[in-house]
Amino acid sequence: MGSDRESQFTAEAPRRRGSVLFSLCLCVSAVNLFSQSTNLVPVISRPISRTVELPGEFFPFLQVSLRAKIPGYVERILVDRGSAVKEGELLAVLVAPELDAQIAEAESKVQAAEAERLQSEAQLSAAQSTYERLKRASQTPGAVAGNDLVVAEKQVEAAQALAHARQQSSQAARAQAQAQKDLARYLRITAPFDGVVTERLAHPGALAGPAADPLVVIQQVSHLRLVVAVPEEDVGGLVHGAQVAFHVPAFPGRIYTGTVARPARALDPQTRTMPVELDVINRDGSLAPGMYPTVKWPVRTPHAVLLVPKTAVVTTTERTFVIRSRNGRAEWVDVRKGVADGDLVEVFGDLRAGDLVVRRASDEIREGTAIR
Repeated sequence: MGSDRESQFTAEAPRRRGSVLFSLCLCVSAVNLFSQSTNLVPVISRPISRTVELPGEFFPFLQVSLRAKIPGYVERILVDRGSAVKEGELLAVLVAPELDAQIAEAESKVQAAEAERLQSEAQLSAAQSTYERLKRASQTPGAVAGNDLVVAEKQVEAAQALAHARQQSSQAARAQAQAQKDLARYLRITAPFDGVVTERLAHPGALAGPAADPLVVIQQVSHLRLVVAVPEEDVGGLVHGAQVAFHVPAFPGRIYTGTVARPARALDPQTRTMPVELDVINRDGSLAPGMYPTVKWPVRTPHAVLLVPKTAVVTTTERTFVIRSRNGRAEWVDVRKGVADGDLVEVFGDLRAGDLVVRRASDEIREGTAIR
C-alpha cells in the first residue's frame, strides 16, 4: 500500500512542478506587462521647431516687355534670345521718316521765331532811341511838342510788348523742336537694367508702336524671387531674414538657400495660404524663372507648447485622451493632437507641464485604476 502511494507521488511530482513553473511564468509576465503599461513620463513644455516641404516657384526679380513709344519700323535688332545685356545697352533701332520731317519743320519754325524776335528787338531799340532824343530836346522850351513825347513813349511800350511776345514765341518754338528731338531718341531702344533677353518678338521691317507686340522681353535672373505658399497654421513662426534651404529637380543633390524677405501679410481666401517671397542670389546662373523648387520651410512656434510621447495618446471612436496619474490613480484627460516633433506630439487639453502620463497608454487601463 505504501509502495503504491510512493509510486503515485513520484509520477505526479513532475506534473506539479511544471504547473508551478507555468504559474510563476504567468505571474512574471503579468508583472512585466503591468510595469510597461504604467511607465510614467512627464508632460514637456517647450517651443517646437520642425521643417515641412512646401512647393515654390521662381520669378525674375525684375522683368519688362520693351515696346516702342512712337510708331516706327524696326531697322535693326541687336540682341536675341539668351543675350546677356547691361543697363543702357542698345537693343534695337527704329526709323520713322515722318518724325524727321516734323523735326525739320519744328527747326524752321524756331528760325522764323528767332528772326521775328530779333526784328522786334531792333524796333524796340529804335523806339527807345527816338524817345531819348525827344526827351532831351523837350528840355528846351518850345523845341518839342508835349504830344510828340507822349507818342514816342507809347511807341517804346508797344515795342517792348512786341519784343516780349516774340521772345515767348521763340522759346515755345524751341521747346516744340526739342520735344520732337526727344521723341526721336525713343527710336533707340536700350536696356533698363542688367539682365537676359528671354524673348525676341520682332524682326527688321516690322511695324512697332505702343499698341504693337513687345520687341524683346528682359528678365533679371542674377537675383530671383522665390514665392512659397505657406499654410495658415505655419505662418505664426515666420521670421524675417531667416535662411531657408531648398532644392530643384534639375540639381537634386545640391542644396540652395534663400532669405525670407517679403511676406504678403494676407491669406489667399481660396487656398488659405500666405504667399511669401524669398530673395535668392543666382550667382552661377543654375536657377531660372519658372522652376518649381521644393522648400524645406522651417516651422517654429512662437511660444512653448505641451508635448507627450505619441504612444501616450489614445484614440478611440468616442474620444482622444491621455492617462494622467492623479494621486496614484489613472485619470483620462481629453486632448486634441497638434503637430508632431519626432517621437513627441503636441497636445491641447487640461494638462500642465510636469504632469505624469502613461507612456504606452491604452483604453484597457480603466479610469480610476491604481497606478504604481
